Amino acid sequence: MLNEITGLKDKFTVLQEFKAFIARGSVIDLAVGVIIGAAFTAIVNSLVSDIIMPPIGVLLGGLDFSNYFLTLGKGSYPTLAEAQKAGAATLNYGLFLNAVIRFMLVSWAVFILVKQVNRFHRREAEKPQEAAPPLRQEVLLGEIRDLLKQRV
Repeated sequence: MLNEITGLKDKFTVLQEFKAFIARGSVIDLAVGVIIGAAFTAIVNSLVSDIIMPPIGVLLGGLDFSNYFLTLGKGSYPTLAEAQKAGAATLNYGLFLNAVIRFMLVSWAVFILVKQVNRFHRREAEKPQEAAPPLRQEVLLGEIRDLLKQRV
């Protein structure tokens, strides 16, 4: 019976610790960041697939990396979609190249974003800070010091 009570107490303590962990601001900030990151991913994917990759393909002579693949086995297929429809095992190195290019573009965008945020924070730090008014205790101590100087 005592073991059961101790076990319940341990479970209750763990639940309290979990509640305290979840209630911390940094965990909530992280959750918001993950949600915004997921939404941002859709925008970046569209930017890369619909805006950036078509001109790169034109500059490289009409290349479409998404259709670069190797069939692992028998058969030959003109497009990746047909190979996948037939159930063929494929090595999709073109899609991998697209993912690498997408990663590089996202990395560059994050770099520019962080650089701008840092520049903004630097400007904020360069602004002259107003001196904080002295604390009441400091004012009183200064007055006491001045009175003691006058006595001597």
